Formats: sequence, C-alpha cells, structure tokens
Amino acid sequence: MEVTSPSKSNHGDPMGSSLELDCVQPVGSPLRKMIAVASIAAGVQFGWALQLSLLTPYVQSLGVPHVWAAFIWLCGPISGLLVQPIAGYYSDRSTSRFGRRRPFIFCGSVAVGIAVFLIGYAADLGHSFGDNLSKKTRPRAVGFFVVGFWILDVANNMLQGPCRAFLADLAAGDEKMTRRANAFFSFFMAVGNILGYAAGSYSGLYKIFPFTETDACNIFCANLKSCFFFSILLLTFLAGIALVYVEDTPRLRAEVSDNNEQVSCFGHLFRALKELKRPMWMLMLVTCVNWIAWFPFFLFDTDWMGREVYGGDAGEKAYDTGVRFGSLGLMLNAVVLALMSLAVEPLGKMVGGIKRLWGIVNIILAIGLAMTVLITKMAEQERQLSGGATVGNPSKGVKAGAILFFAVLGIPCAITFSVPFALASIYCSASGAGQGLSLGVLNLAIVVPQMVVSTLSGPWDALFGGGNLPAFVAGAVAAVVSAILAIVLLPTPKPDDEAKATIASGSFH
Repeated sequence: MEVTSPSKSNHGDPMGSSLELDCVQPVGSPLRKMIAVASIAAGVQFGWALQLSLLTPYVQSLGVPHVWAAFIWLCGPISGLLVQPIAGYYSDRSTSRFGRRRPFIFCGSVAVGIAVFLIGYAADLGHSFGDNLSKKTRPRAVGFFVVGFWILDVANNMLQGPCRAFLADLAAGDEKMTRRANAFFSFFMAVGNILGYAAGSYSGLYKIFPFTETDACNIFCANLKSCFFFSILLLTFLAGIALVYVEDTPRLRAEVSDNNEQVSCFGHLFRALKELKRPMWMLMLVTCVNWIAWFPFFLFDTDWMGREVYGGDAGEKAYDTGVRFGSLGLMLNAVVLALMSLAVEPLGKMVGGIKRLWGIVNIILAIGLAMTVLITKMAEQERQLSGGATVGNPSKGVKAGAILFFAVLGIPCAITFSVPFALASIYCSASGAGQGLSLGVLNLAIVVPQMVVSTLSGPWDALFGGGNLPAFVAGAVAAVVSAILAIVLLPTPKPDDEAKATIASGSFH
C-alpha cells in the first residue's frame, strides 16, 4: 500500500532537500559510495513489503474487526505528509559533527528496531499484561501493535527522505551522476520488495527461530516475527556500511545563519501551492483520483486472498495460507514492476506520449480490480459445490487467475511510480517552479486520498456485508475516471522534455 506502500506515500522530499540548497561536496563522490547509500533502500523496502503483505491480516488475528483494520493504515499517509518534509528540512540545516544526513539515518534505523520489536512481540506482550487468549479480541496486544506500527511508519519515512538527499549531496549537482544514483535507489527498492514479499510467502521461516512460536503467538505470528528479524538484520547491515564508509560533511553554522529566508518547511510548501500553475493542478487531480484506485489494492490485497479466494477467517490455517500465496503474488508484482520500469520511455513513444500511456494502464488497472469479482465468485462457487472441501485449497484455475491478477498489476504500478513525477518535472520546469517543491506538492495528491481510503474503506465494505470487493470495485471506477482525466485534461508535453524527464523519474520508484 503502496498500499507503501503500501502507503504506502514515500515519493520525494517536499523541501527539495539538497536541491534547494547548495550541495556540500564540491565534486561528485565515487560510484561505490552512492551504491552504499542507495542500498539502504533495500532494507527500508523490505520492511514496507512486510507491512503491505502481512500486517492487515496480522492485526485481524489479534481481534481487530475488518471494518476497523484500515484505520490503522492512516499512519502511512500522515507520516509521509509530516515526517518526510520535516526530516528533509532539518537535515538540510543540520550542523551536527556527524553530518547532515547520517544522524537521521541512524535514528531512523534505531526506531525501526524498536517498532519491529513491538509489532513482532505484540501478542506476547499483550498476554504478559493480561490478555485472555481464549477471547477473540486481545486489546493490550492491539495497543502494542498500533504503537509499533506507527513508529515503524514514522521511522521508514525518516529514513527515506534523508537517504535520497544524501544521494543528491554525493552527486554534487552532476545530472548524470544524479540519474545514476536514483537508478540505483530504484533498483534496491525493487530488490527489497522482492525479498520482503518472498519472505512473507514462505511458511517455514519460523523454524529458523523456533523460540518465536509461543502460547500467544501462533505459526503465522511466529513467521511474522522471523520476517521482521531478517528485516532489521538487513537494514542494520546496509545502514551500518553506509554510515561508516560514506563521509557526510557537516554544514557550517555560518551557512545556516547566512540564509536570510527563515521560512518553515511548511511555509515553503504552502507558498509552492499558491504558485502552482494550471497544469500542476490538473496533474494533482488526476493523481488524487488514481491513488483512490490504487490504495484499496495495497491495503487489502493479501487479506482478499486469505478471505475471499481461500475462504478463511483471520487466524485460521486457510486464511494464513491465502495470505502467504498473496505475498508470492506481490513478489511477482514487484518483478514485473522492476522490468516494466525499464520500458516506460519506449512504451510512451509507442502510444504517443507518457500521459496517454498513463491513461491506458489505468484501464488495465480498472480491468484488474474488476476481475477480483470474477475470481472471488469462482472460488465461492467451488466451495459451495465441494461442500467446503476447497476451503484453503482452491483449484489451479482460481490460483492461476489470482496470481495473474497480481502480476498484471505490476504494469500499471510501474507507470504510476514514474509518469506522474515525470510530468510534474516537465510542468514545473515549463512554469519556472522549483523541482523539489513541485514534486513535494504532488506528494499531497498521493497521501490525501490514502487518508480518505483508510478512513472510508472499512465502513464502505461493511455496508455491503464485509469483505474487500466493494473497495476494489470502487477502485476500478476511480481507475477509469483517472484514465479519462489523464488523456483529456493533462497538457501534452514536448517530446524532448518528456524523454528527459522520464529518464529522471526513476528516482521515485
């Protein structure tokens, strides 16, 4: 969710980070140092992948009703809206002797470790503080989970913004080096996604850490703990290498005090909103509608597999098996996304421009979301005809349809993670606006619909008897609307600007 996110809301730094201030390094740093910093994205994205695939099912196993599960995901867009700009703003102005970016990366990594402990051991901690395991709802465990979940989202956002800014510092304004650094960042994000979803799909991971299974924590919970152990080990290893190996020159206090414009980070953001031209407003509208379509998928994809396709309820074996199969589907989605990311520019030329490409793939998104109804009805019919014998084991045809659904959605996902930012780069260049702030403003069009969907999707599903199909169908309708708006409303970029911006847009995958 993202959905990064699934939710989940990690695209760009609204303050422009080092784009808005002078770079510290006078010349570009060696490529190996950029790779070391970019590799942190794999550790961050590993955690995001686990969140998107496992945490909605997990919180329901603790007794949170499906109608309320989506509210917990409000943290993603809220932290993306607040934490990234604040972290970027103050890391730009940090005068710490350890550097501008490294203190934020270190603190974010420590916070991830704390969050992972609270999430993984929520059931055990709740039981220790008095939760009754015979009852469906375990309120103390839910409390520990929610605190850990929110800390994790804040920590991931604290990491990602300064990491991107660190890469910009190391490139020292060199356009070619900046594109290369961003390409490495995108590559490692894809690697983290694939590793995270693969870990979530493996049912025997807990056997590596046999102590994870307890009276309060079943096998699904123990697998989640084990996944998070690997997550924190990976992030600690990658961040440790970057923090020790890559120099981060501190910003001099004189440089900060000589900056005459003492405007807060949100002051910059509000000023950017006031100065937006019509093309950017149109782009924000299309992006907003598009993310209303996407976020139900990021929020409920594995829950849909466990509940509608495999026919289980949270905490049952059938449900857990479906969630793991959904994680496998998300891994294939990430592979397709990574491959498609390389084809954005040629596909754009083939169909007559990247805005038209965006419209076309939104139709694919709409068809895919609508197909969940057909797959669900096929699985339900099989369970009825078999007298429940296919619960937890749908036919090969249903499994193939579900896995194809995940894989095909990797195509529009790749376009969604690149084209809007390319268009924002084009439109703000044409109007003379700052790149960093314009991209940060576009981020508002991503996080606001995520907050809306998180708030309304649970009650919306409950109106139609529960389950995830109502949110998916609403997403399909939003995808069609966004496709039409993209083709009709958005100005057509010049070919030269389009090609240049599409190459640079890899930094937002």
